[in-house]
Amino acid sequence: MREAMMTHVEDYTATPAAIESNRISGEAARKRLLTGLSIAERRLELAGISTVLLDGGAGSPIVLLHGPGEHAAKWLRILPELVRTHHVIAPDLPGHGTSGTVEGPIHPDRVLAWLGELIERTCPTPPILVGQILGAAIAARFAAKHGSQLRCLVLSDALGLAPFQPAPEFGAALAAFVTEPSPESHDRLWQQCAFDLDTLRDHMGENWERLRAYNLDRAQASELKPTQQGLMEQFGFPAIPSEELARIRIPTFLIWGRHDLATPLPVAEAASVRYGWPLHIIDGAADDPPIEQPAEFVKVLRAALAAAGSATPQALPDTREAWDRIASGYDRTNTETQMWLGNESLARAGLRPGMPS
Repeated sequence: MREAMMTHVEDYTATPAAIESNRISGEAARKRLLTGLSIAERRLELAGISTVLLDGGAGSPIVLLHGPGEHAAKWLRILPELVRTHHVIAPDLPGHGTSGTVEGPIHPDRVLAWLGELIERTCPTPPILVGQILGAAIAARFAAKHGSQLRCLVLSDALGLAPFQPAPEFGAALAAFVTEPSPESHDRLWQQCAFDLDTLRDHMGENWERLRAYNLDRAQASELKPTQQGLMEQFGFPAIPSEELARIRIPTFLIWGRHDLATPLPVAEAASVRYGWPLHIIDGAADDPPIEQPAEFVKVLRAALAAAGSATPQALPDTREAWDRIASGYDRTNTETQMWLGNESLARAGLRPGMPS
């Protein structure tokens, strides 16, 4: 099947809809992708980065982080289902979509601060954090440092679990598109990103041409490339140290397309065994199950969230450990009035030294 699909791309002939899509401006293509979705678009300043995000629905919050060179509108095939039960927040990553760029070198701490501010400003309770590809690498590093701010973590076809070593055909298609983005190089890359591009195009209809047009518009925006490259260098290309991943204490789940050529399934299987993270494999998908198999992706996501809801909370041990670390010098950091209030509270509660906690 893959050989047939590659031949189809080499002999690529633009359809009337494809020709029309090339005339659509980036702004118009994005607007059409979002038409009919029960979601609003707004802009926030986060860690000094002008950030556009999609926001809609009600219920427990869920934050979606997309992949490299993508944008929040790429979640369009799962958004209608998720907003029925959740408050969904889907930002354009820095230097992606219509979010602002980062001046100078990318520092990981600033990107994590950006995500922390996003969560603080949009989520009244700890959210479910879902990361896809590059977004998953950012999500994993955030969870390792700030897990108490999250309810659970879902990593889909994540970068960062191993050094980035895609299949040769994937790497060649990616390099061609990054070097010279065109309708043809775009579709050659998507032949590697999707298990069956022809079926995906048929299912998406006009939205495929809109997505394609906006992808091309953003890939041709040279001002975005330094930030995108910096994010990949800091989060996408290298492996996250195993000791850092081991610090993730919240319920964590892996969702993987069986036919992923960018980060093959054995990478996910090894991480699942090493860290005890349940792995859910989606058939008929390569590295982008949310867009290629949206119904199955949402089904697996909901199963993971149900499992997270029944998991034993780990916040209490973390809290005790934090208090143990500062206990020896605690008295020196408080005023006499604060100490009196603390002692008075303990006395009124009837607590005495040596009582079980």
